[in-house]
Amino acid sequence: MAFTLSLGAAAPDFRLPGVDGKNYSLADFKEAKALIVVFSCNHCPFVVGSVERMKKLVVDYAPRGVRMVAINSNETEKHPADSFEHMKTNAKEKGLNFPYVRDDSQDVARAYGALRTPHFYVFDAARKLAYTGRMDDNPREPGKETTHELRDALDAVLAGKAPAVALTNPVGCNVKWAGKDGHWMPAEACDLVPRKA
Repeated sequence: MAFTLSLGAAAPDFRLPGVDGKNYSLADFKEAKALIVVFSCNHCPFVVGSVERMKKLVVDYAPRGVRMVAINSNETEKHPADSFEHMKTNAKEKGLNFPYVRDDSQDVARAYGALRTPHFYVFDAARKLAYTGRMDDNPREPGKETTHELRDALDAVLAGKAPAVALTNPVGCNVKWAGKDGHWMPAEACDLVPRKA
């Protein structure tokens, strides 16, 4: 069985605390025509480089019925910058316009098979996985991206079509798993798209 959720699979439910004091589950996004679940964090330079694009995406796609929720699953013993208190500060400083929630147990990261931060998942109105991977080809350097796979996938889903590119490898820092080295990945985790030699 693949580590990361397979295309067409149902979105695993969750109930996680948000930085705004609310608890969030899939039911809170039931009206969305498409839902983006992104595994994120505070400190990863790939996330830092993507935040403004994420905010702009929400502004552009919210009128079309798209919602996004960011989940921070990183362990905090070795990565204290990802604590819930730091998440609250980060959300306020960055002006996040989407829910930002904490997965302390890392159970949600395991259920989705999150590989990196950021790692995006696009679910259709029936909450079936239509796309997973990166936002674009240069998350770290704003303005230097040349592809827009996440936006392309959203456009396809909203048009009732399958994305032309449904799988890409997420580009970012490894999810930081409890009790493991910062570069560790579960043995069953693998690239979503085989890399060229």
